[in-house]
Amino acid sequence: MFGALRARLSYSLARRLFHWTWLVKQPRAWQWLEGQFARMANRGDVQAQSFYGHILLFRGQGLGARAEGRRLLALAAKAGDGKAAYQLGVLSLTGDAQQAADAQQTLSWWTLAAQAGHPLAAHRLAELYRTGAPGVTADAALAAQFAARAHALSGV
Repeated sequence: MFGALRARLSYSLARRLFHWTWLVKQPRAWQWLEGQFARMANRGDVQAQSFYGHILLFRGQGLGARAEGRRLLALAAKAGDGKAAYQLGVLSLTGDAQQAADAQQTLSWWTLAAQAGHPLAAHRLAELYRTGAPGVTADAALAAQFAARAHALSGV
């Protein structure tokens, strides 16, 4: 029990310190911050998995860090984190050296993100269904459905 409380407090402090640019540039401080993010993500905290997954994806060193970032984002997305699901959809649509672009997988991730309340995912789904893509047939009805969902989510 004390370990869980300590992990949560350390993670909260690390998230606050993360915004101090001068501190993040210090290698030892960054190593400590990253350790707190990793510990909380490994404890199964969805927000920590999403946050640390994004950090590893965009700031991590090497393919191993990027793969771990994808793994953490997938865990968070499957647990209902819309931002993580959206990012995985973007990655699936563009592809990279490790994976070819996969529009079908993008549809799955963005649908999950839209269900979680991510307005940009719903908007991008509407565009994808409006124009079609390799492996995705254009569907005006689904495009209209997701456009309406995007409008409702954006509050405009």
